Amino acid sequence: MNDSNRNELGSSLLQLFRDEADNETAILTAGLLEWERDLDSIQPIEKLLRAAHSLKGAARIVNLQPAVLVAHAMEDCLVAAQSGHVRIQKAEIDLLFRGVDLLQQISKAVEDDTVAWEAAHAVEIEQFLAQLKQVVGDAPKEPPQYFRGKTSPGAAPELPAKTAGPMVPRKREPPERLLRLAAENLNHLLGLAGESLVESRWLRPFSDSMQRLKHLHLEVAQLLYSVRAQIEGPQPADADTRLEEALAKLVECQQFFAEKLEELDLFDRRSAHLSHRLYLEVLRARMRPFGDAVRRMPRMVRDLARSLHKEVRLEISGDNTPVDRDILERLEVPLAHMLRNAVDHGCEAPADRERAGKRPEGRIQLDAHHSAGMLLVTVSDDGPGIDLDRLRRLIVEKALAPAPTVEKLSQANLMEFLFRPGFTLKDTVTEVSGRGIGLDVVQNMVKSVRGSARITTEPGRGTRLQLQLPLTLSVLRTLLVSIAGEAYAFPLSRIHRTLKLSLDKVQTVEGRRYFTLENRQLALLSAQQVLDYGPLPLPDDLSVVVVGENPRRYGLIVDRLLGERELVVQPLDSRLGKVKGINAAALMEDGSPALIIDIEEMLDSIEGVLAASLPSHAPRELGDAVTGQRKRILAVDDSAAVREVQRKLLANRGYIADVAIDGIDGWNAVRAARYDLVITDVDMPRMGGIELVARIKADPHLRSVPVLMVSYKDADEDRLRALQAGADFYLTKGSFHSDALLKAVLDLIGQPEG
Repeated sequence: MNDSNRNELGSSLLQLFRDEADNETAILTAGLLEWERDLDSIQPIEKLLRAAHSLKGAARIVNLQPAVLVAHAMEDCLVAAQSGHVRIQKAEIDLLFRGVDLLQQISKAVEDDTVAWEAAHAVEIEQFLAQLKQVVGDAPKEPPQYFRGKTSPGAAPELPAKTAGPMVPRKREPPERLLRLAAENLNHLLGLAGESLVESRWLRPFSDSMQRLKHLHLEVAQLLYSVRAQIEGPQPADADTRLEEALAKLVECQQFFAEKLEELDLFDRRSAHLSHRLYLEVLRARMRPFGDAVRRMPRMVRDLARSLHKEVRLEISGDNTPVDRDILERLEVPLAHMLRNAVDHGCEAPADRERAGKRPEGRIQLDAHHSAGMLLVTVSDDGPGIDLDRLRRLIVEKALAPAPTVEKLSQANLMEFLFRPGFTLKDTVTEVSGRGIGLDVVQNMVKSVRGSARITTEPGRGTRLQLQLPLTLSVLRTLLVSIAGEAYAFPLSRIHRTLKLSLDKVQTVEGRRYFTLENRQLALLSAQQVLDYGPLPLPDDLSVVVVGENPRRYGLIVDRLLGERELVVQPLDSRLGKVKGINAAALMEDGSPALIIDIEEMLDSIEGVLAASLPSHAPRELGDAVTGQRKRILAVDDSAAVREVQRKLLANRGYIADVAIDGIDGWNAVRAARYDLVITDVDMPRMGGIELVARIKADPHLRSVPVLMVSYKDADEDRLRALQAGADFYLTKGSFHSDALLKAVLDLIGQPEG
């Protein structure tokens, strides 16, 4: 087909073809996977034939001859298999999957130069057609006439009665009306619906104020009655009359107010209900079934397992679970990494499984469902699980924590190391895994949507990775609190609990406050202190918000607990940069702003405050003399585990060690105190190590401070980039151990005593 003819079709018709191709190839993939599991069954052939025939008809309409030929050849093969002329085995299934791939490629090529694509892939298509022709042989090439009665050209055929069994009438569902709507318009509509939901709540405080006015009227009436009773002496002749009239008017006014308040209260409830319905309806329009993100996953798992000489089945549940389209789009790549890890790490070879008393075929389960206002996505396998002893050895070998500390870590703490960039349990790098990137991608996605990820394992029985994600990114259920007189919102899903705590229940050890909750001692900090508002005098009765998961669970003291709110999330102005501990904002009912807490960043800040609160961590002012004092080192890393390992290592050697949670925190620290050395990671949120080094070396007061960069990246270009920025030494985390780090520190600044 020439370009001029294609242009005449119009972009809308081509888009319809792409949509149909996307849907029908998904049906073909699912049908082939089902057929492959039971090659003796003919049940999947019906839907496969319908999908191939529909695609052929759609391709004819838009005059895509390669797609017509491929779909027609697949249809001939399926008819031959259905009639018993051809015996389909796994090799033929592979060939049919190749046809599905070609159809997908053709549908995507519609967006580009299809003439060039056809020319480039002509040989590949001819080879495929020849191979399918060889499979079919002399079997009938055309499907029989399926429908009783006449059929229109391009209509999907019905299967033969002799192979499909008795015809069972199907209840025809009314066709669903579809309307194209740009994602941007839908986002605006959802934003307006969310704002309407918030605005509808304005009436409640107004209604409360009217109630106050009603009480004032009652007080006036009581006062007038009292005046009438206490009036003494001569009175005007009509005094009693006028006073009675005033009282009557006041009573009438009260009745009027009571009636209007009832009407206002009724309107408030109707308005809030209507706004909520509007919001839910728009939200449903934004939702897509979870299955949209995973329909290609079974094929991916199947192909990957075949390449690794494994037998693996992917079982998906909750594919109709509605998910916000923004979250669904971000979820596809992390899900692919999770499933690839499950196949490669979590499923043994058939022989190994049989020796372990398992079925040869491994099983991976992918589940999605709503729970407590969150979306839970879980990938679990029935493989060997994670070897915790080997994981401990690797953590020590990579110098991420000293051996005595690693031995005491719980399973939950050990699992956190798997999310570190560059960390892998594989001994060799393959095309599938071994670079330590997959779980890092998962973690970054989860953090970007204010979710959480958790890995659990049972040796010999499998591993489970669960993501906890918000249902939507537009509206957030929060706990509103007051901190330093300002409104802050904690995501409700990240709060363990809230409580009132009397001051006599607080213990102080080495300058840190603790309290007991659920038979555990938790550190207690002021939210003002964590957010850099300064010290807060503690009242006798404390309002505490408990955040985080064990062992990273802490209590935060706030001014007041203001109650739960659903807030429409608004991104911060990019000109503000990254605000410490904050990831978004919202408007409350009265129009005043509320800042939404970034829980992960808040936890890192808490740990930084706790580390700095030790007596040996008191910051030294810029004017202090260095000579004759212990040398001070600042360790900057976004990993709490790495920071703690470096701090202890340096402190045990005799240095004074401070910590910072990222580049911004480190930059503020080096400007506020004098350091003899800065050790910094390269990849960190907000500000990375390269930018931190560049800022230090560009500052005339700081450029003499040596900087040691530590990174998982060992490529020459990464090392060169760091040194060009001004780093004095570059050390890779993948190869260094405690002695290597201490040797580099000694080379740069010498012994701990100045």
